[in-house]
Amino acid sequence: MELPKKPPVRSYKTEFRKNESPISEGGMWLNGRKDGIGWCDILVKDGVAYGEVSRNQKVERRAEQAALGAGAGASGLPEGDYDDPTAVLTGQWGPNQYGKARIFSRNQTDKYFQEAQIRLRHNMKPNFCNGYEVFFRVLDSEAGYAEIVRWNGPVGGWTSLKKLVGKKYGVKDGDIIEASIVGNVITGYLNGVEMISVVDDHIKSGAPGIGFNFGVGTTNADHGMTSFEVHTYD
Repeated sequence: MELPKKPPVRSYKTEFRKNESPISEGGMWLNGRKDGIGWCDILVKDGVAYGEVSRNQKVERRAEQAALGAGAGASGLPEGDYDDPTAVLTGQWGPNQYGKARIFSRNQTDKYFQEAQIRLRHNMKPNFCNGYEVFFRVLDSEAGYAEIVRWNGPVGGWTSLKKLVGKKYGVKDGDIIEASIVGNVITGYLNGVEMISVVDDHIKSGAPGIGFNFGVGTTNADHGMTSFEVHTYD
């Protein structure tokens, strides 16, 4: 990890021990619906943090769905409401950030785009959330992927900075995903191996957090995280 060689200024670790709807852990978290209004909340049950069922009206459509029967309409840029379940830690955090999560997964399916997302430098308020998102598809197959996205503020307002597709980018139960941002370099790791990296200068500060993709039907509780830790640096 290209992180500063000094102790973190602020850290937080959790194993999601308390059932909550939405996650709070004593006021440590802001949630996408409760606080951001336009997104969805993160729920915790039996030691797993996962996203609530999306309220989207416009389902997700991607070009790769054509092979699954989505038809010719699933072409070009992705479409959907993108009210991703999101939780962002409260308070002030240093700009150089590192996050780590352990994946929970059962009943994997290629019908939906299940994702486990680590958020970096996110800023959430009603109807606004920007920041960076490093994530992996929760699917251990050739259709797996890693991606880094910049959220620009409004619901559905995001920019994909880089995406890599293949089996080595898909995750399964027990895998460890990590993400870091140091200066303008954003990097994603899987089981300790660097998998994806990109440079972006748009967002200078914010808080770390977690999230999942919207529009996964009733499979929302089939994928999540069983632990999360974050360290930030000045």
